[in-house]
Amino acid sequence: MTSTTKLPLVALAAMLSIGTVSAQTTAAPTTAPAAPATAAPVAPAAPVAPAAALPNPDVGGAKMDASKTIVANATAAPNLTTLVKAVQAAGLVPTLSGPGPFTVFAPTNDAFGRLAPGTVDTLLKPEAKPLLVKALTYHVVAGAISAEQLKAQITAGGGKATLTTVEGSPLVAEFINNALSLTDVHGNKSYIEVPDVRQSNGIVHVVNGVLLPKLD
Repeated sequence: MTSTTKLPLVALAAMLSIGTVSAQTTAAPTTAPAAPATAAPVAPAAPVAPAAALPNPDVGGAKMDASKTIVANATAAPNLTTLVKAVQAAGLVPTLSGPGPFTVFAPTNDAFGRLAPGTVDTLLKPEAKPLLVKALTYHVVAGAISAEQLKAQITAGGGKATLTTVEGSPLVAEFINNALSLTDVHGNKSYIEVPDVRQSNGIVHVVNGVLLPKLD
């Protein structure tokens, strides 16, 4: 990587860190990622039908087809357009359209909007591709992990479960007030808003915050 590329990436790393930290410390409920007010129950007390028989959740009001890939379904969701643009810019469409399986924690447009102004536009530039790939693959875990399985891992871990992402850095999952939360290596939290969106090559959990690995 040349020196002309390193400087923008260092500056962008700072923008990402500042944008995420400020989102977490802001008092305004419209900017800070928070636990969903009406989180979907992950462990119902009553018996439920097998997963294959359950309807797939909508995302952004759009129907999600369990026979389609992660990329195909994300493209149909109006609240995941920024994520789709980022996946395209990072060159990850073939990977996330492949057999997998993958578990993807998919940030919404609002989640990206909480980053520092101009961060998303900078991320989508060709010179920022290495950092963009790093940030996106930090939202991906190998294998298909349902919310129920994630909760079981949290219970087995005494209240926390550590997930190793495709990027290589860990995410820490917790179950708080009937909502599943994820904490990145900087201590920033994101909450699952729509769990268990089944795909032909894995599963997607829609989240309300952008998670960041170490950027140095």
